[in-house]
Amino acid sequence: MTPSSQPPRSKTRPAGAGTKPARVASGGPKANRAPARAAATPPRQPRRTKPVRLGMGHPRRRARFLMVAVLFIFSLLAAQMFRIQGIDAATVAQQAYESRVAKVTTPAARGSIVSDDGTALAVTVERRNVTADATATAQYGNNNGVRTDAALRNAAEKIAPIVQADPNALYATLVKANAANSQFVYLVKDISPAQWKQINALGIPGIYSETVMKREYPQGTSVAPLVGWVNAAGVGSGGVEAMENKLLNGTPGVHVFERDAYGQPIATGESKDTPATPGESVKLTIDNDLQWYASNAIAAEVKKYNADDGSVVVLDLNGHIKAAASYPSFDNNNIGAATGNLNSLPFTQAYEPGSTSKLVTFSALLQEGTTTPTSQFTVPNRLQRGTKTLQDSHNHATLSLTSAGIVAESSNIGTVLAGEQMDPATMYSYMKKFGYGASTGVGFPGESGGLLANYSKWDAAQRYTVLYGQGLSTTLLQQASVAQTIANKGVRTPLSLIAGTSTDGQTWTAPQDSRTPTRVVSEQVAQEMTTMMEGVVDDKNGTAPSAKVAGYNVAGKTGTADRYSVIAHGYRGHVASFVGFAPVDNPQYIVAVMVDNPKSGSIFGGDIAAPVFSQIMGYALHRGGAPLDTTKPTLFPTTWDHKTESDD
Repeated sequence: MTPSSQPPRSKTRPAGAGTKPARVASGGPKANRAPARAAATPPRQPRRTKPVRLGMGHPRRRARFLMVAVLFIFSLLAAQMFRIQGIDAATVAQQAYESRVAKVTTPAARGSIVSDDGTALAVTVERRNVTADATATAQYGNNNGVRTDAALRNAAEKIAPIVQADPNALYATLVKANAANSQFVYLVKDISPAQWKQINALGIPGIYSETVMKREYPQGTSVAPLVGWVNAAGVGSGGVEAMENKLLNGTPGVHVFERDAYGQPIATGESKDTPATPGESVKLTIDNDLQWYASNAIAAEVKKYNADDGSVVVLDLNGHIKAAASYPSFDNNNIGAATGNLNSLPFTQAYEPGSTSKLVTFSALLQEGTTTPTSQFTVPNRLQRGTKTLQDSHNHATLSLTSAGIVAESSNIGTVLAGEQMDPATMYSYMKKFGYGASTGVGFPGESGGLLANYSKWDAAQRYTVLYGQGLSTTLLQQASVAQTIANKGVRTPLSLIAGTSTDGQTWTAPQDSRTPTRVVSEQVAQEMTTMMEGVVDDKNGTAPSAKVAGYNVAGKTGTADRYSVIAHGYRGHVASFVGFAPVDNPQYIVAVMVDNPKSGSIFGGDIAAPVFSQIMGYALHRGGAPLDTTKPTLFPTTWDHKTESDD
């Protein structure tokens, strides 16, 4: 191939250093070859050296960086130390102190409730709950600090006999808590301080006690609805406990102490106590023995007659409530198991009293001079008034009764014939004076004032039925107050339940009371009413000879009322009652008894309530040593001779 036939190079190197000369075509004579270098190659210029750059990986650069970082960190530490020790020294010290200080609330003892002679009705006792730090208890007996189930088993078996508990149950509680790394679990609740002392002496790590105050009621069911109970938070939730909760509650204290990292008190650390202030104690007017007796008596009668419930009130002449019992009752030591109505029925249950209310009607009539004890009335078997046909508790021929006879035989028709002589407004005013339509002012929680419509709202039938205690309602306490007014020579004395309060249980301060006694009827009218009430227990003409008390003259009044049923939206069943006082010449006690809806045997107050009155009154008088009466009562005539009067 000739040079001309060789394909041209696409690129040619520039002349100069490193450029090779073109080769001579092969096959030509050697002499004719071009020289190896057409010209001398100029010398290379030396390459300029760049400065060495030090990267982060270079030791000198790394050393500088570390030095700056260390200096920066030390400057931060210095600034922080200056702030802590200089500027914020007090604040930081306080924070450190608070981090190791524990505050434990010391519960305050709730004040006691006692009867008139100091018998405990409600008291607060100290109890202990045992708690455990299972992570510490699991090291019991292990010097190497290792947690084992065997240590928990050992602790459970030592504690169980002291608290009469199942060791397996205690063990299971500890194991579960330890597995969860729990430092707090309740192991046993409600043990005595003496039991805790024995447990503490075992020296088991992680076992602590929590002081709690427990309310106890030594008298149990006999006084439970009256005294009431406290809830889980220690707040009075019924009866006197709720009524006087503010006084009974104390002020909790605080125990402050320093503790180590394991929660244990530091022996040389600061300890400070703000003692708890106990609540005040409350003394009631209640006679505990009489309360117990009344509670048992009414319970037996309710059961005997298969009644829904029953109540008893006992007052003294000064209006002090000596007993307020009701059945069914409950155990306020175990309030969680209590069922039914937990209220004190003498205060809270309003019912239509029936014939015991005739005491108000005839007191008003006598006071206004409308009738006298011997006023004469012809009493038919039926009487039409308004849209209602009135009748007595039993059918009878036309009777010739005096006012005293109407009360003794408890004639509804006779009461209407006498009462309709007085205008409704005046009769209403006497009902109000005797306390109808308003609570007694005792202050008992949930106390009812009964129902008494204004006379202007009485319908055609009610204008007459209220005269014999239907179409209005009262509590048993209000009925007892009516009898107390008559026994107290016509003066209505405010009823009271609280005798006094005390901070030391020794000196008692009577509560302030702005209520004052009020005269309702004259002493003469009260005496006439008393004599008429004596006729009620007369063997010959009265409706309640079973109310008699051997050795004492008794004055009283029966009640047998139609019972209004909320469920039936009308009248269904009856209410049997009796209210009275003795001895007549020097009254010591007023007793009121009510049995609600008796369903077996009799329905009459003279048969059901009067015997309970006799039992309770007899017990009270004999126990109190009341002198026996030596004279028989002189009664008003209860009937009149119609023929003789006509001839005259």
